[in-house]
Amino acid sequence: MSMPVGVRPKSLHLYIRTFGCQMNEYDSLRVRRLLAPLGYETVADIEEADLIFLNTCSVREKAEQKVLSFIGALRRLKERKPHLKIVAAGCVAQQLGGKLLNRFDHLDAVVGTRGVGLIAQVLEKIQKTNGRSVCLPEENPPVPDEDGREMFDSGDLTAPVTVMQGCNNFCTYCIVPYVRGPERSRPAVDILHEIECLEASGVREVLLLGQNVNSYGRGLSEDTTFAGLIRRIAGETGITRIRFTTSHPKDLTDDLMGCFAEVNKLCKHLHLPVQSGSNSVLARMNRRYTASDYIAKVERLRSICPDIALTSDIIVGFPGETEEDFRMTMDLLEKVRFDNLFSFRYSDRPGTKAAGFAEKVDPEIGLQRLIELQAYQAEVTLRKNLAEVGLVREVLIEGSSRASNGQMSGRTTHNRIVNFDASPVLCGKIQQVKITGAYSHSLKGDIVGRVDVYMPGK
Repeated sequence: MSMPVGVRPKSLHLYIRTFGCQMNEYDSLRVRRLLAPLGYETVADIEEADLIFLNTCSVREKAEQKVLSFIGALRRLKERKPHLKIVAAGCVAQQLGGKLLNRFDHLDAVVGTRGVGLIAQVLEKIQKTNGRSVCLPEENPPVPDEDGREMFDSGDLTAPVTVMQGCNNFCTYCIVPYVRGPERSRPAVDILHEIECLEASGVREVLLLGQNVNSYGRGLSEDTTFAGLIRRIAGETGITRIRFTTSHPKDLTDDLMGCFAEVNKLCKHLHLPVQSGSNSVLARMNRRYTASDYIAKVERLRSICPDIALTSDIIVGFPGETEEDFRMTMDLLEKVRFDNLFSFRYSDRPGTKAAGFAEKVDPEIGLQRLIELQAYQAEVTLRKNLAEVGLVREVLIEGSSRASNGQMSGRTTHNRIVNFDASPVLCGKIQQVKITGAYSHSLKGDIVGRVDVYMPGK
């Protein structure tokens, strides 16, 4: 789909719908970047689309069913707009492959998790042949040239950056190793270059992504670790803030913990999934740590960085989970007191080892456990937020408040949302904000000082 030199491509409308994790968000952003030079303009109204790109998630059954329902609902739009192209990508696409085309005759292409960089070639093929396509490469193809500030100039203040993909852990409930493949780290020089381009386009904060970022560096010719990468980003780029996700507890090193105290640009927030507080459940999950191992690492982390905010994931109703096992999980929550929690009821995922486990927990019992756990965590989170009242926090102003009440909104280094009165001209700046109120999911405050006078793109 290359264009002759000097010819401006016809404007086409691209609608992107992203399901699931931040890795999918990153891949969707890459698609937007890759198709922009070909004349595709991103639109918010699906009715305007010439191309619909669906980036799908299959980590949980509910997410997969939501994707399949959405694809089915697009049939009527395709009937009204026969020229419309519909592409399904991501984890469901990787898992089901050509079965998706067989199930949905209005779907034009299926692109697996390793095929996102080939989206332009896929579109060229289906447009030239007026046919359908399945793109499921076994290996990651060479990354297309994304050099240049124009590729990154999205107007965003925060941006995701993938540092590694895939996973070698094979937790028994998780489909990621099957749809994302084995661990693969990006060379540090490529990561640094991408961050420099993002910075030049006005980005202030990057979120480093990987299924297990703690494993970064394995398999690379260069001798590096994730902690080393963070220090290089902090020292060799002008980016203001660094965040990352997700970490595996078994790979959380003292060196990485030390970064939270030693690297000023690293935000004081760590997402560290524990999944269960029962050793027997953790063993069946193949997590390769015990509850006491996890608590010891949390204690070590808090001794290094007492002010750190800690969030986690919990699965309830895992096959064989007894009431006693669940109580152990609740005990762990009481000991650790997470700032926030993402909790789910277990569901079988095709091809995973746990899908074949006996002793499935009754769904109603699982639901009751989830309700109890979430109610407890909601109370802890509110208490944590209330403890912020009276403190002064540095906030990166990201834009208008979702409440649409004329206020601006931003996040603290601890990843808490704060709403306050401010002029839109302050967007992109970091300001000192005194916290004056707290709610279940956000804080309110007043600007009391200026941290910097940063101008995007300068």
